[in-house]
Parts: sequence; C-alpha cells; structure tokens
Amino acid sequence: MSLRHILIALGDPLVELQVAPNGLEVDVRDVVIMDPDDPPDVAQGDLALLIGARGRAALPLIRAAGRAKAAAVAVKESSQALEQAAMDAGVALLEVRPEVRWGHLESLAKGVLTTTTDDGEVLGDLFALAQTIATLTGGIVSIEDTASRVLAYSRSSDEVDELRRLSILGRQGPEPYLKMLREWGVYNLLRSGEEVVRIDERPELGIRRRIAVGIHAGRQPLGTIWVQEGDQPLTDQAERALLGAARVTAPHLIQQRNQPTSRFRENLLAALLTGRMDAATVAGQIGADPKKPAAVVVFAVRSAEGDRSEHELRRAEMTGLISVHAAAYRRSALVSESGGRTYVLLPDLAPNAQLLSLTREIVTTARRHLHTAVQAAVGSTVSTLDDAQISRQEAERVLDAMARDLDAEVATLADVRSQVLVSEILALLQDNPRIRDPRIDALDPELAKSLLTYLDALGDVRAAADRLHVHPNTLRYRLKRIDLDLDDPLVRLIAQLQLRMR
Repeated sequence: MSLRHILIALGDPLVELQVAPNGLEVDVRDVVIMDPDDPPDVAQGDLALLIGARGRAALPLIRAAGRAKAAAVAVKESSQALEQAAMDAGVALLEVRPEVRWGHLESLAKGVLTTTTDDGEVLGDLFALAQTIATLTGGIVSIEDTASRVLAYSRSSDEVDELRRLSILGRQGPEPYLKMLREWGVYNLLRSGEEVVRIDERPELGIRRRIAVGIHAGRQPLGTIWVQEGDQPLTDQAERALLGAARVTAPHLIQQRNQPTSRFRENLLAALLTGRMDAATVAGQIGADPKKPAAVVVFAVRSAEGDRSEHELRRAEMTGLISVHAAAYRRSALVSESGGRTYVLLPDLAPNAQLLSLTREIVTTARRHLHTAVQAAVGSTVSTLDDAQISRQEAERVLDAMARDLDAEVATLADVRSQVLVSEILALLQDNPRIRDPRIDALDPELAKSLLTYLDALGDVRAAADRLHVHPNTLRYRLKRIDLDLDDPLVRLIAQLQLRMR
C-alpha cells in the first residue's frame, strides 16, 4: 500500500507529512516500533514509529531507518534538523499530533494496511470501507470494536463534534453523554441485533445527531458503526445503507480477531467496566466464576517533567509489569489501559482476599526496576463479577483524590475516606466559583496560610503560631486584618474548605 493511501486514511487528526524525498507512492509494508534503547529492527518498506526519541535523539534512528530503506518515520515533534536528516536519509518524515497515543496510532496504521485471507483474497481495509459508508449515508463515519476503540474512520470536511474528535484521538467521550447512552439502552440494542439505532443531538454537550448499528457474526457482537450527521442531513437511504454496511464489515472484523489474544482480553475488561458486556459473558471467556467475589485495582504513573513520549513508554512498561503480577495472582485476571490509567480485574477472590500486599509489591517493583513512581487505588471486593463497576468507581475516586492532594502510593477508600470526600468537595468548589466566598479568594498568601493554620489548630493561637514560627501576637494581628467573623462556625467551615482548595 502506498504512503499516500495511509496518509489519506489517517488524515490531519493524527499525522501531518513533513518531507517525502521519494514521493508518496513508496510502498508501506508494515508498521514497526523504533526504540532508542534497542538495536534498530526496521526493514524495507516499514513505517517506523520513533517512541521515546525527540530532538537530536531521533537523528540516529532516522538515519538507521534510511539505511534500511524504510518508507517513513513518525515523530512526536518535528524540527528543521529532523527534516533535513530525513531528506538526506531518503525517508519520509511524519509528525504525530502531541495528544495522540503511540499505541492507538500503531493500531490504526496497521488497520489501514490491506489484509488478505489465507487463499490470497484481498478484503480491503476498514478505512476505505468507512469512506464508502460515509458516501452512502452522507454522514461522518467511525467503526469501533466492542470496547468502543476506533478501528477506522472516514475523512470529512464537515465539522465533527466532541465525541468523534475524542474517539479518534483515543480518548473517552464526554461521560455525561456516555452515561445517557447506557441509560437509554443504546449499547444493549447495538449488541443484541441489527436494528439501526437513532440518537438525538445534545447541543449542551456539543454532540450532534447520529445513527448507529451493531456489527455481528451470528449472535456474537463484533463492533459498531457510528454515523454522525455533518453540515447536511443524512441521506434518505442512510439507515438502509448502514444495515448493509454492518453485514459487509463483519468479515473485516472477524479477520482482525486473529490478532493476539491480549488485545481481545483488554477489550473484554473495557466492555465489562463500562457496562457494554455482561459479567456472565466475560466470565465465560476468561474461565472465571461470575458468582464469586471480584475487585478492581487502578494504577497511574505519577506525572513528571520530561518528554511526553518517554512518559508513554514508562506507562507501557508499567502495564506489562502489572500484567505479569496479576496473571501470577489469578490466571483469569484481566488488564486494560484507558485514559492514561491501567485497570486490573481480579476475579474468583476469597471473601477475605488481601489485595494490598499484591498492589504494594507491584508499586515497589515499578519503583525499583522501572524507576517509575506509581500510585494505585484498590477498589473494595464486591460479592460478584456483576458489581465490578462498583469496585472500579470506588478505586477511581480514591485515585482521583491521590492525584489531587494525597501523597500515598497505595490506598483504599477505607484508608482515606475523609480525604477522598474532602477532595471531591474541593473539586466542586474549584469548578464552581459562585459557591465560594470572594473575601477568602482575595486573601494574600501570607494571610491565607495564617488563617488555615489557625483553623487547623482549632483556634489555638499559640499552637498555630508555633507551626508558623511566628509570635502569637503576630498571628493575632494578622487575624484581625481578615474581614471575616471567625466566631461564626459556618464562616470557619467554608473558610477552611476554601483555603484548603488553594
């Protein structure tokens, strides 16, 4: 397949061509990863993704790709030096959008490449099929698997809405909208049959009208085709065309199911935790008992200064480490990555299962061997696999609080319940200025720190002064300068919350 074909399919949302010394008709045969820490493993016709290398660190990889006669290399940040190196090496240079995840780009780029059956019959690629569906329906098309991962999409000059934009970038759509889809039973309808489902627009969420249909092999759901309405209404034949398109798309997705089992297991966990697949079905696939207790643990690599691609690489290594530990603990464990976090489902647990030791072992191993700081939240053990979402939501609440203002490495809701509740209240205050006291927001840093220390000391001036390393009279003078009635317990309550937010 030519480089031109791949660029047209992926389009501006993901990559942009910088230089092409041999033109755009060069053949692309495979998509490979080039890591600066590993020996170059690239061949003629490869599209090489340069992970973990930016600036001058990418120069040796570009030259190595050129010597191997690769078709193109992709970097997260282009420069004049990299472009000149690519020209000299005779290899095309692509710049990847900063917000695009490497794993997502690799999956989509491989999806563009033409697939063939064992007898050599060309099935064509999903991107071309998405474009055909767009022509027939007059809309903007995306094809997703059962875990709502975008496999292919159509090009469009029309305005795309927020849900489509985030889906293409590999991120989750607006949660209020996804919640409504679940409440309306949209996912159940798409999973259960071939009926075309109509979804009204939601202007307040930036979501346009769309129609969708499930893709099936017999009774087995394979994915979904979504058609967003663009600047013009969908065609009169859109629903009929969409039904036919679902039947044509099924063989393509069946072919993709020959990919490694790990991707399939990731999809299972994502589908379970978002309510798109029932517990009994997932349990049957992984050999677990859906009636036994289960729990979800969520991990996140702590944010750090440095190269974004390096952070992605550390996160990928972290996911591999977690997978090994989880599989050793439970053969039926599932691991999946979403939104920069790694989710672990541990089924078939004993009612008194102790997961903290396992989680601490993983965090310690990551710090020691990967030199990566990680935070982990352990959801409560729920009675059956049906309640796995409850465990996940609890773990996410704890991890959200840890990311905002908790320095712990491993925690459960029972360990930090008060901190989690306060953290969630502070998040509401942060997002809603109208429910804050402007007098407190206006305090200078010295007065704000003094007042919070005084309130934390329960009004003990001497204890607060000791913590601030000032004379008690100095603290009394500062408190008198504050235009608040500190004898009022409600004033003290809102002041303490608001100051803690600062």
